[in-house]
Amino acid sequence: RCGTGTRSRPRDRSVTPQDMARLHADAAILPRPWSVSEFAQLATSKGVFVTGDPRAFAMGRVIADEAELLTLATDPACRRQGLARARLERFHALAHARGARRAFLEVAADNAAARALYDHAGYDVAGTRRGYYAVPGHPPVDALTMARRLDAS
Repeated sequence: RCGTGTRSRPRDRSVTPQDMARLHADAAILPRPWSVSEFAQLATSKGVFVTGDPRAFAMGRVIADEAELLTLATDPACRRQGLARARLERFHALAHARGARRAFLEVAADNAAARALYDHAGYDVAGTRRGYYAVPGHPPVDALTMARRLDAS
């Protein structure tokens, strides 16, 4: 499903709400994956943009001089190929081009892989939302808010 398995640089191609919902579900995003209709509606909201392809995507929003990474997902069969890092870098470039000077995001405190990605990309923890992610049958998980400058070299 991921192609040849080579580390090819991802290019922006058409990524549909169906692709995004599938990737979101396959990636087991907390507290629940978003639906096709939620992605379709969000994609038409003011300031929202998407970068990706059917293997990985990032969805963000720019309001004034701040960019929010709304979600980032990679097909589990395509992990460890640099796709998430490339999508995050592209999110930063597109957000900066739209006038954002700072980016922020939210991540589950127990999501070690995502936290490592964001740490490597220069994000710092800005706050904690205690017990934010509530998944039935599991203890609540804290959400970390993280931020970084986009205009720094």
